[in-house]
Amino acid sequence: MKIAQIAPLIESVPPRLYGGTERIVSYLADELVRLGHDVTLFASGDSVSRANLVPCVPVALRLDASVRDPIPYYMLMLDRVNEYAEEFDMLHFHIDQFHFPLFRPMAQRTLTTTHGRQDLPDLRPLYVGFSGMPLVSISDAQRLPVPNANFIATVHHGIPLHLHKPSYHPRGGYLAFLGRISPEKRPDRAIAIARAAGIPLKIAAKVDKVDEAYFRERIAPLLDHPDIEYIGEIDERTKTDFLCDARALLFPIDWPEPFGLSMIEAMACGTPVLAFRHGSVPEIVDPGVTGLIADDMEEAVRILPQVLALDRRVVRQRFEERFSATRMAKDYVSVYRALLRQPLVPESETSRLTLQPRMKEEFN
Repeated sequence: MKIAQIAPLIESVPPRLYGGTERIVSYLADELVRLGHDVTLFASGDSVSRANLVPCVPVALRLDASVRDPIPYYMLMLDRVNEYAEEFDMLHFHIDQFHFPLFRPMAQRTLTTTHGRQDLPDLRPLYVGFSGMPLVSISDAQRLPVPNANFIATVHHGIPLHLHKPSYHPRGGYLAFLGRISPEKRPDRAIAIARAAGIPLKIAAKVDKVDEAYFRERIAPLLDHPDIEYIGEIDERTKTDFLCDARALLFPIDWPEPFGLSMIEAMACGTPVLAFRHGSVPEIVDPGVTGLIADDMEEAVRILPQVLALDRRVVRQRFEERFSATRMAKDYVSVYRALLRQPLVPESETSRLTLQPRMKEEFN
């Protein structure tokens, strides 16, 4: 099958540091190639992939100090994708909804993975206006705010089995917080849990410009404690050691998390997860197996010892069963093939393209 993967341009594929969507696109493209498909990746020129790379900007936009507005670059990329569209069996988009107007006439050959939160009110009229565009959610919880959108499947993320070598005897003696410093990720909760438990905490996280004030005013004062260490943003190799040496990952979110990649990265290292019950968490964490789920701070502190006692070999085993890149890629191939089996829909009737109910059940 000839497949185009259209990635965000903000980060390279894979990203050098933080960047969940670009990381997943990288794993998916490489695994599809390994499975024998002809894959073309539309991304920034500094991307590295087993797929055929079509560079749409020289370097990731976040690294180009001259870029003020990313929209023009996305418009240029989509024009280029459209130029080559007839060469592909399937066009798989990972860039929100920028492409909807241009690619609606060929909706049955497109798939859009919604990587972000879907509880924003402005998305509802968008999905009504472009109700023929097939969508994939990355968790069942992600689609709840827009129940009438054309979601045809849920495909949980996966990562390569060899990416993180597990550790069954962590040496660090600390708890870990990994990802992004922001109000919805609640690093303040992680600090409070660690201090209540009397266990050191290491925070490996980026600070986006929009969150600089939050970091400066709310989080930085909490770092003035000998058991709380802020490491900053880390790369993939450092991440393995960081998670393997941690006794547990704290994931104390306060928002409708679409997926939560750091949870399965921790599981890949054999590290159990203590997470709060929001968004995708109940779909990702197997209570008593890969971690535990808390509803409030008091419960989180109380159940932390149970999390620390979980068998790290079982954590890794369940990760291999549920969250490999191979499983993810095969799931997407099944969705591609189901879409391509649909009868061609005239352009005038592409306002609503859906899979038959039995096909939806096949993937969910």
